[in-house]
Amino acid sequence: MTTFLDMLRSITPETYATFKTAVELGKWPDGRKLTQEQKETCLQAMIAWEQENLPEEERTGYMPPQHCKSEEKTIPNILFSTGSDTLH
Repeated sequence: MTTFLDMLRSITPETYATFKTAVELGKWPDGRKLTQEQKETCLQAMIAWEQENLPEEERTGYMPPQHCKSEEKTIPNILFSTGSDTLH
């Protein structure tokens, strides 16, 4: 393998699952602790693999569209109300 892209193309779903579990737990399946560099490399590989193989909503870090709670409420416009007790 000569490049990161070549390495990504060789990742199988099983390898991806191993990387994901290792990052989540901070250790390899045999119990050895991941170094910071290994965590970063595994996470980069996971994200790149997911980009090519998973729908957006299943990818690491995906957040569904969110709406502000204030958008759910109808807020009366009291500044320009025609009620007699408000200022214009």
